[in-house]
Amino acid sequence: MNKTLVILAAGMGSRYGGLKQIDPVGPDNSIIIDYSIYDAVKNGFNKVVFIIKKENEELFRQVIGDKVSKYVQVEYVFQSTDKLPEGFECPADRVKPWGTAHAVYCCKGVVNEPFMVINSDDFYGRGASEAIGNWIETTDFSGDKYKFAMAGYYLKNTLTENGTVSRGVCEVDDNGQLVDVIERTKIMRVNGKICYTEDEQSWTELPEEVLCSMNCWCFPAEFINEIEKYFIEFLKNEVPANPLKSEFFLPFLVRDLLSEQKCTVDVLETKDKWFGVTYKEDKPDVVKSVKALVDAGVYPEKLW
Repeated sequence: MNKTLVILAAGMGSRYGGLKQIDPVGPDNSIIIDYSIYDAVKNGFNKVVFIIKKENEELFRQVIGDKVSKYVQVEYVFQSTDKLPEGFECPADRVKPWGTAHAVYCCKGVVNEPFMVINSDDFYGRGASEAIGNWIETTDFSGDKYKFAMAGYYLKNTLTENGTVSRGVCEVDDNGQLVDVIERTKIMRVNGKICYTEDEQSWTELPEEVLCSMNCWCFPAEFINEIEKYFIEFLKNEVPANPLKSEFFLPFLVRDLLSEQKCTVDVLETKDKWFGVTYKEDKPDVVKSVKALVDAGVYPEKLW
């Protein structure tokens, strides 16, 4: 079965500064995206789609696209504020991207098979692409509900020592299916315990092994048409009140579809440790972690 890896790489990276998606972290100047693609190819994915800004196309081709195109089909999709359904126009002075659900909507016509969606600046580990690759091969996508999947990471494996992180904290039923996902935007260790805050004054503890979303999803191709329907409602109902900053997020859309009983989401647990470059101070830890994986033989020094 054809399987596509979709990489979200059009974000601004405001907390990090610069184009962190192409910052080398491994031997042979490998970047985090290199490892994500390497793992996906190992698990049967035969196409990679980069969602980027048009102005970064040549840079992405030079750093990653042309290199991996010898091993896997490569496509580019451009996320821009004016890529909207017919009848809508971008508000004047809008600069901020429309969000991750809009990014996937931009893949319409390019992605026509089950696809896995990941962030470009998160190191997910091989377990995620292995679990999702197997899930695609064994799932019957017919029926009256969409069938989605999500890689679920233990919260304790997803933190940085350099500040707070945002995580989708999951409620999972006895059948391993997602019931709800609550976005907690400020999570960190406080006195040795994982806590979140909403007012930066009081802290609430979270379980170490609660599953959370790292924006690693799997969807059938038909989902892109469903995104368009909800995006139109978003443009009609939410944008007028906040035309410059309102965003259309993938986890929120999944949550809406869950509440409307239009989908099921299988949560595929992984024990891998996430690491990423949320902050510039994270990079030395990422480089050290990648080196440890290379030294252990998980990855070769030269990927491609």
